[in-house]
Amino acid sequence: MIIGVLQEPEFENRVSLLPENIPSLIKKGVTVFVEKNAGARASCSDEDYTKAGASIHSREELANSSDIILSIHHPSIEFQPSLIAIGIYQPLYHAPLMRDWAKKNVTAFSLDMLPRSTRAQSMDVLSSQANIAGYKAVLLAANSYTRYFPMFMTAAGSIPPAKVLILGAGVAGLQAIATARRLGAVVEVFDTRPAVKEEVMSLGAKFVEVEGAADASKAGGYAVEQSEEFLRKQKARIAESIAKADIVITTAQIPGKTAPILVSTEMIEAMKKGSIIIDLAAATGGNTAITKNNETVNFNGVSIIGNSALPSTMPYDASKMYGKNVLNFLQLIIDKEGKLNLNFEDDLVKGSCITYDGQVVNERVNSI
Repeated sequence: MIIGVLQEPEFENRVSLLPENIPSLIKKGVTVFVEKNAGARASCSDEDYTKAGASIHSREELANSSDIILSIHHPSIEFQPSLIAIGIYQPLYHAPLMRDWAKKNVTAFSLDMLPRSTRAQSMDVLSSQANIAGYKAVLLAANSYTRYFPMFMTAAGSIPPAKVLILGAGVAGLQAIATARRLGAVVEVFDTRPAVKEEVMSLGAKFVEVEGAADASKAGGYAVEQSEEFLRKQKARIAESIAKADIVITTAQIPGKTAPILVSTEMIEAMKKGSIIIDLAAATGGNTAITKNNETVNFNGVSIIGNSALPSTMPYDASKMYGKNVLNFLQLIIDKEGKLNLNFEDDLVKGSCITYDGQVVNERVNSI
């Protein structure tokens, strides 16, 4: 069996496997092809890969020879029949592309569709990358903010700590809390799930509560749609906290849908000039009405930074964690002899499989 590792598009610095991930595949008898310069932006040279046991090839050679292709984003290659593609393909937003892949008899596994279960934690790419996004969101905010984060008491006077409001206490939100607290900020957190209150408080932040939220316990860490009454209460409570905040970090997304607007234009107008909003949901529309993906918008003296690609700014560690997730997933579909074994009785294999045998087999994608 040959596994091919593609170079990502220019906007992406990560790579699916680092050289350190290669030996475990070779021990199974798997041959690993790596596209030339695939790991260059993650500080890994072609020589590093060859030393680890992989061989370097062109994109065309990988496409023609590989049984499995690894690429974080949708691969721009000429698919061969029966090819297996593994990555983060966001099929709920790209259903027409998935149908096209099915027609080409591609078997596609999208790791962002893995069931969010205890067993899947070791291959949960959303969590591993969200952890980095939450960390970098705070550093980006601190770098963009024109004041200190921590409190300082000096002979020249006292500097109050920055007030940070984090909307969403999933993996990204919790890491953002921890990072902001390490930098000395005072942190408030809003989340529709009362169950996360204890985690938020254990990190030293204040939990902002709004009663009447819809149950999100089965949403895999994502937001869920809420009632009109709850949204009205939520808006009022968030507006109160935003007016006092120096930094706002938003993380709320709903799979397959546009991100919910949590921060209205009126709320932004009430913020202090020089305040910062980091919107991690920018790629799916954003949590503010003004967010533009991959852009910084200055509105009424407030900077709204739309960035859903923060893991790419830490490419080595992001690739390291992603590669480990991929290796753990490969254990499900490759046996001890290095042969392909697609067991669709396994809920993780079935849940992440989008196309197979010429069909779109994922029910959620099929319903779009």
